[in-house]
Amino acid sequence: MKNNFKKLGLLTAAAFALVACSNGGTSEGQESGNAEQSKLKVGVVGDVEREVWEDVAERAKDKGVDLDVQVFTDYVQPNKALADGSLDLNAFQHMAFLHDFNTSEKQDLQPVGYTYISAMAAYSDKVDSLDDLKEGAEVAIPNDATNGGRALLLLELAGVIEIDDNAGISPTPNDITSNPKNIKITELDAAQVPRSLADADAVVANTNYAVDAGLNPFKDGIFIDTEDLDKVGTQYKCVIATQKDRANDEAIKKVVETYQTPETEAKIKEVTDGADQKAWSDNDNISADYKALDEQVKAAESK
Repeated sequence: MKNNFKKLGLLTAAAFALVACSNGGTSEGQESGNAEQSKLKVGVVGDVEREVWEDVAERAKDKGVDLDVQVFTDYVQPNKALADGSLDLNAFQHMAFLHDFNTSEKQDLQPVGYTYISAMAAYSDKVDSLDDLKEGAEVAIPNDATNGGRALLLLELAGVIEIDDNAGISPTPNDITSNPKNIKITELDAAQVPRSLADADAVVANTNYAVDAGLNPFKDGIFIDTEDLDKVGTQYKCVIATQKDRANDEAIKKVVETYQTPETEAKIKEVTDGADQKAWSDNDNISADYKALDEQVKAAESK
């Protein structure tokens, strides 16, 4: 599975939402001086995302967009709010998470722009290396399919467990084929994983929640799933998502343009202490990337 995962990472690679302010999901123009302002809502998760998006919102005003940043505390509600029209955009998830949501909930939310990319890291107050975990040690991981799956793949890369080669990019604990130390895998809400550091022998946490808890993957992590974020494929790049029929809205395009700037890159580095890096480039074709991921997942499921 290790080689397969590395290949997946090279081949493919814990987002943002805007909502209409008063008409159930359609952007609303409002006169402000001589300029028409598009009022939108964006859904984010955690304080790190909030700080970045509040900075984006301030700059979006110059493009005629009044951006209201809505903060959520979990990874479930922002996509549900986007799907039901309560939000125009959201910005909290990577491509694999978005694909999993669309598949499980029979939705068709679309990625419209890359935001940042994070490493996933293991942390511990009890051991200096995952090699030092004792028999029966407890490791906490996120309980959602994609982040939990990525955490298990990290543990496999570290040599702690082995996973069925047919499990794909989102394995579950049931896909563990070898667990020599009988490690106990505890699944928790992603936001609670870094908070359980004192109770578990190790945790594998999303960077945004780890940073919120005062941790930095490159300074505090005892194992990182990639030392070079540029080599992580598109599946773990975080994205801005919206409803399919709004992917070409001019106001939404303006928000993506405002986000994908050097100012935002600097803000990301500031609020994450360098833990996150920009994921966008001038040559992006995010629609093609999403289609390729979909085909890859379907191919894995057919085996």
